[in-house]
Amino acid sequence: MLHRDAKIELLKRVPLFAGCSKKELGEIARVSDEMDVRQGAVLTREGDAGREFFVLVEGVAEVRRKGRKISTMKPGDFFGEIALVSDQPRTATVTAAAPGRVLVMTDRAFRELMQRMPSIQLKVLAAVVDRLPPDSF
Repeated sequence: MLHRDAKIELLKRVPLFAGCSKKELGEIARVSDEMDVRQGAVLTREGDAGREFFVLVEGVAEVRRKGRKISTMKPGDFFGEIALVSDQPRTATVTAAAPGRVLVMTDRAFRELMQRMPSIQLKVLAAVVDRLPPDSF
């Protein structure tokens, strides 16, 4: 189980939260849960509604779009933010390629955090726009 400071260190490396202060990162860590995942677990499914955001803590995850492998994620990588912020369907399927752990933030916790700490909103939205697929505009 990660301690608060370890969560903050991990979240600090996530581009989505790169502009956040230590206090803001502490709040993000507070509303994030740690979860073990088994090999083969589908963490997001392309086309589904986005209900959570993930940061890979341990393990490896495979990313597929339209059935084709497009990348492999490693610890520190994150996914799920586009569907969470935009209320658009998931853009890819992410499957655990090995047993591991993730930090998870639900859509409800994310929205409450954005309302409670408006200082995070612009930082997060700017980072999300940078990650949107080019054909989404």
